[in-house]
Amino acid sequence: MYIVNFWKHFKTITKHRHIVMFNCFRAGIPVQGLLHDLSKYSPYEFLVGAKYYQGTRSPNVAERQARGYSSAWLHHKGRSKHHYEYWFDNDDVTLTIQPVEMPVRYVIEMFCDRVSASKVYNGKNYKDSIPLDYFNSHDYRVKMHPNTRELLEELLTMLANEGEEKTFKYIRSLKK
Repeated sequence: MYIVNFWKHFKTITKHRHIVMFNCFRAGIPVQGLLHDLSKYSPYEFLVGAKYYQGTRSPNVAERQARGYSSAWLHHKGRSKHHYEYWFDNDDVTLTIQPVEMPVRYVIEMFCDRVSASKVYNGKNYKDSIPLDYFNSHDYRVKMHPNTRELLEELLTMLANEGEEKTFKYIRSLKK
């Protein structure tokens, strides 16, 4: 079983990465596309991903349910600037950890990442509204910097309402 999951996990993360790469090229950030999610192939993330692989959702969710946390996710988010969780820092005024505004190019990569994950996990049932629906089903308002959230939500809404072609044309016009 573990060997089968090993191969299936490899195919899933590679398919995801290729879709992100393609969309990053469309968005005008090709280098980010080429480098996207390489840490998922590291033994620290890959072996855990294969162990908890299910094919219908991130293995990080299953690891979190089994262990109370996801070691693979903690490793991944600390190395991946396209995750808003990477962008937290100490606030010297409030003495708390606060979200920091993400550079536009990483918000765009996060958009590409979310679209790809929706396509991989929904397969033939994918619709352009699914990434926005997923975003709206989670409470990102508290955790994400307001400007980061606003741009991501704008892109996801445009995708849902106007499709990929128009959304990527708009993305290419943004200053990265």
